[in-house]
Amino acid sequence: MPSTVQKLPLTLALIAALTLIAHSSTRAQTSPARGSLQSTNDMPLADYLGLLQQIAPAAEEGTKAYLATFHQRCGRTLSTVELRRAITQGEGDPMLMGLIRASHLKDSTARDYWVQQLRCPDKGPR
Repeated sequence: MPSTVQKLPLTLALIAALTLIAHSSTRAQTSPARGSLQSTNDMPLADYLGLLQQIAPAAEEGTKAYLATFHQRCGRTLSTVELRRAITQGEGDPMLMGLIRASHLKDSTARDYWVQQLRCPDKGPR
């Protein structure tokens, strides 16, 4: 198992990649005839996950687990905006970051632990 010193650069790299995606294309494209064509707030979740997959496959895998757990336990789908917020607020949602790390390490015990930590907004765990 890698030492804590070796784990830190991976964590920082994943956070940097996720932050880059979260803040990429923050300016909307415009057309003189039509105005704004696209906003990052409108980015489809599938496109967002595709970008994650290209940058860091473990981040995509952990994020998919986070989304599936949220849907199952909270009874609704997390929006792209909410997911971006979970990635960028502070150091990121600890559960999401834990799932990404568990995916990278292929640690099913850690994955199961983080899945159990999910708290639905305004509800607590289910």
